[in-house]
Amino acid sequence: MTRPLLEVRDLVVRYGTTTAVDRVSLSLEPGETLALDGPSGCGKSSTALAVLLLRRPDSGQVLFEGRELTSLTERELRPLRPRMQPVFQDPYGSLSPRHRIRDAVAEPLKVRGGWNASDGPARVAELLDRVGLAPSCGDRLPHELSGGQCQRAGIARALASEPRLLVLDEPVSALDPSVRAGVLNLLADLRDELGLGCLFICHDRSVVRHFADRVAEMRDGRISSSWRP
Repeated sequence: MTRPLLEVRDLVVRYGTTTAVDRVSLSLEPGETLALDGPSGCGKSSTALAVLLLRRPDSGQVLFEGRELTSLTERELRPLRPRMQPVFQDPYGSLSPRHRIRDAVAEPLKVRGGWNASDGPARVAELLDRVGLAPSCGDRLPHELSGGQCQRAGIARALASEPRLLVLDEPVSALDPSVRAGVLNLLADLRDELGLGCLFICHDRSVVRHFADRVAEMRDGRISSSWRP
């Protein structure tokens, strides 16, 4: 029996006196997509932030590749963070407006020590090509790209860290309907080719049915039911 890529056990997240996530438990296998579905304010995004340890949970456990994360210091988490990458709802807000796309994609390579002057630019070009962006897009600033192109650049940046888990927080909800299917198909192809696990935050039932292997319904901070599309 394979070990889950991600396990969440009795997760609790509070903001003041409000409990946003109330004893949520879930698991995710390598290569699988688990969707968290539910109305706005039900706790989906708070769960995603806690899984990434971008917001420390008040209680509960997050296990990634069998290792419990909530007890780790930020220094201990640092080498694990590249393997757990987010893709956020706002494609423009997730990239620095001052950095050209090629520099934004190159930054994770430089942080991980995987950059050198001879191979680095070729690796960036490969990542841009993998997400369906022309080489000329690398010379542009985020505001010079369409929303779909910018989200593809954000996905390329996430892939630069060679992750095992993608946490996709409403990754297509800000895009025009005409480009949503293309980005979802790209994410599905990458998931299948690379064996990525995907925690997919979404409130659009048609998108969930298209992309997810399993669905966990959230209501008032809790998982109320689960089903398969």
